[in-house]
Amino acid sequence: MAAHTLRGLYRPQLGFVAARFSQRAAAGTEYRSAYSLDKLYPPRQDGTADAPEETQPATLNIPLARLTVSYCRSSGPGGQHVNKVNTKAEVRFHLASADWIPEAVRQKMASMHRNKINRAGELIVNSEESRYQMRNLAICLEKIRTMVAEATEKPEVESKETTQKFIERVEKMNRERLRQKKIHSAIKQSRRADFD
Repeated sequence: MAAHTLRGLYRPQLGFVAARFSQRAAAGTEYRSAYSLDKLYPPRQDGTADAPEETQPATLNIPLARLTVSYCRSSGPGGQHVNKVNTKAEVRFHLASADWIPEAVRQKMASMHRNKINRAGELIVNSEESRYQMRNLAICLEKIRTMVAEATEKPEVESKETTQKFIERVEKMNRERLRQKKIHSAIKQSRRADFD
């Protein structure tokens, strides 16, 4: 009897929720979370999703259709929430056939990040920093952009003057180290007792 009366109390609230969802469906609007992929990476005019311009190079456009995205349970603290939801994001793509990255950059990425490439040649990037799937996916995409940017950067060529200054500093440090060592040795020698 008590369960029947409790069920009767909650029915009006359920009817209200169902009515709100039917209003949205009739209006043609659907609910999008603040962490949905199209809000984190809004689509460009040509229809492709893109990150904010200040965080990515202008030439890099990651095609989301070419990436394999999977989700699994995160590790670490979080109570029962960790055991119920798949929030850890894992993004992988075949590095050798990624034609959206220049060939020289791909080769440099393969040497720089060889511990993140599996036997099939897929570069694997994962994130479990956030409790939200889409935020973790956005972090993974940002990691890929950072990897490409690091591989794109050319090393600075040092001038002969800078190299010469560096060599002089190292030699000076070695001379000072040996001088301190001799002083320390002399102090130890002076403390030795002569029993002859």
